[in-house]
Amino acid sequence: MSTTGNTAATAGPGAAARARFSGAQQRLLAFASLIILVIGFSLASPNFLQTSNVLAILQATSVNGVLAVAATLVIITGGIDLSVGTLMTFCAVAAGTVLTNWGMPLPLGILAALAAGTLSGLCSGSIIAKLKVPPFIATLGMMLILKGLSLVISGTRPIYFNSTPGFTSIAQGSIVGSILPEVPLPNGVLILFLVALVAHFILRRTILGRFTFALGSNEEAVRLSGVDTDRWKIAVYALAGGICGVAGLLIASRLNSAQPALGQGYELDAIAAVVIGGTSLSGGRGTIIGTLIGALIISVLANGLRILSVAQEWQTVVTGSIIILAVYTDMLRRRKV
Repeated sequence: MSTTGNTAATAGPGAAARARFSGAQQRLLAFASLIILVIGFSLASPNFLQTSNVLAILQATSVNGVLAVAATLVIITGGIDLSVGTLMTFCAVAAGTVLTNWGMPLPLGILAALAAGTLSGLCSGSIIAKLKVPPFIATLGMMLILKGLSLVISGTRPIYFNSTPGFTSIAQGSIVGSILPEVPLPNGVLILFLVALVAHFILRRTILGRFTFALGSNEEAVRLSGVDTDRWKIAVYALAGGICGVAGLLIASRLNSAQPALGQGYELDAIAAVVIGGTSLSGGRGTIIGTLIGALIISVLANGLRILSVAQEWQTVVTGSIIILAVYTDMLRRRKV
């Protein structure tokens, strides 16, 4: 099975080459759109390219970008995960419980968030793979379960991290800034790039990555070849859950608290970033680089419209229109392959 993430891999080398070219076109189109947005907002407002605003855009992208990376892995398999937003919150609450309520050291809180995410992803993957529940329904149910558990565990109240030294530095500190004061790049952005790099390596250089693309390309053919597709599907969802744990740490660090009512709605921005970045909702094709571009487009668009004093409801309308356009573009591209 090809590692290119090509849904047409079984149709021959010509179809594979056309699909790769088509995917590259989509990424270039997304990148060109990002550049146009930056130029347009810069001309419309001199405040847009100020250092503080650029850092705010990157900081906002860090959380949505990490969630989008997790969503990319799942969508490439041909699935969907509607629980990434509430899972992020659940992981933040898990960290808050361990660090604040139990008084444990910081490393254990980080481990708790990652473990909570991985375990939740494992549950979602098992429900989908073993019980054959459609991913949309399984993750919708998991979204509600995690939302309820977050409220129950926290007692419906925010959990603050004031008693945990160094927690806010996870996202808001700057290792780069301590070395180069003129470049105060937040740690959250570095973590996003690190997560993206690891995910890219997994997709392109490991057997898990090969089977991630294979599941989305033709799961039945992979199963008939003797591969335990259920096991690999569960592994992908577990990995995506662990990545959501990283997002939970980032959002909690930015807010210096775990907000149990937060999270619902984040999955829409994450999926939007994935689709805008060129990952096919039918599975089998996608890149982490494209997803990062999509996440930046979402953040730049939201920030630019806010600077121009566009009402929140119209920002939502614009974002929704872009998602529909991106999906329609993907449909046209698949027809040509």
